[in-house]
Amino acid sequence: MEFYKFDKNCGKHISQFNSDFMMSRIIQMDKPAHISCMHLGENGIVGYHQAVTPQLLLVVNGEGYVRNEKEEYVKVSSGDAVFWEKDEWHETKTKTGLTAIVVESEELYLSLFMPVK
Repeated sequence: MEFYKFDKNCGKHISQFNSDFMMSRIIQMDKPAHISCMHLGENGIVGYHQAVTPQLLLVVNGEGYVRNEKEEYVKVSSGDAVFWEKDEWHETKTKTGLTAIVVESEELYLSLFMPVK
């Protein structure tokens, strides 16, 4: 399990085309990917299981806890990214609710773009 950041502080200011915003690059992929939005309600849980492919969890709202095969939970919140390798056991849970983008692909190049937390 690896932790990264993608919040505004990790971004680059974009001013081209009269723009004024921050953009945090996340990932580059060469192989097909599944990208989903996951909504966990109050006391929601993604049960303990093995990742079918390398998997990236991007927390965009709320907070919760993640773990891998170690039974120690780590708190995550908006702007945090968690990466699990293929076959790595993991679980995500929340008391108050959590919304996340989930990216699954055989090739995920994370460290090229996001700083390690």
